[in-house]
Amino acid sequence: MLDFGQLRCFAAVAEELHFGRAAARLNMTQPPLSRQIQVLERVLDVQLLDRTSRSVRLTAAGRSFLPEALRILRLAETATYVTRQVAAGRAGVLKLGFTAASAYDFLPRLVIACRNAMPDVTLSLRELVTKDQVEAILSGQIDAGLIRPPVSHAELDSERALAEPLVAALPADHPLVGREAITLRDLHGEPFIAYASHEASYFHHLLDSLFVGAGVQPRILQQLTQIHSILALVRAGIGLALVPAAAERLRFEGIVFRPLALAQPQPAELHLAWRRGSDVPLLTPLRAILREMPA
Repeated sequence: MLDFGQLRCFAAVAEELHFGRAAARLNMTQPPLSRQIQVLERVLDVQLLDRTSRSVRLTAAGRSFLPEALRILRLAETATYVTRQVAAGRAGVLKLGFTAASAYDFLPRLVIACRNAMPDVTLSLRELVTKDQVEAILSGQIDAGLIRPPVSHAELDSERALAEPLVAALPADHPLVGREAITLRDLHGEPFIAYASHEASYFHHLLDSLFVGAGVQPRILQQLTQIHSILALVRAGIGLALVPAAAERLRFEGIVFRPLALAQPQPAELHLAWRRGSDVPLLTPLRAILREMPA
């Protein structure tokens, strides 16, 4: 069978057309170099070189074999390089899940940071709700996910990637637009667009805890899943809403955003989650990038 040592020896002699120079290039002596060529010729059952005491030249078979030998050597070098890069977390494909709301601001910033820090890494992105991301991580469909807490599954590890404040979204003609900031008490009895308890459970429970703690009860007219759908109803004047600050990036006409003044900050959190004990090398640089990203 062919081996890389034989191919390297043949390539050196074929390019130098001199056994002495080829041996020096390979940091070996001429006798073992000659034996490697002879073994290769026996394996191929062809003569690759015409040798005399004064010259070395390629046969027709040798001229045909040289580019193939060089191609095999290049492939082997590339495979070695790529494998080492992947093992070191500098190359490969990282399969990452994300929620729709994270794409408003955080995900684009993360992608840019990853491309700058890991130019040889390809990000394969999938938009999934938190529950589906957990299932995809456990089944190996994605390597990690940007999900809403709590991350309570025994087979998952996580760390906080983002904490952003909530803001009030108001129809442009609403009387509260004149306020510099909105309090929870301002929302008492107001028509309100809330989050669905099952499909958007994180935001549903977050707002519910805020309202209960403040003794506030907005008049809930609709319960939706996606933030852009909630903003569409706010724009239509159906009611008010509380959304993460990144939603301002959507730039809905007819909506005014105001800070939500809270005695105790209650940010909307986003966590990076991955399978406990995962052997995906790219998770380490990804986590380092997240820690270095500005808030």
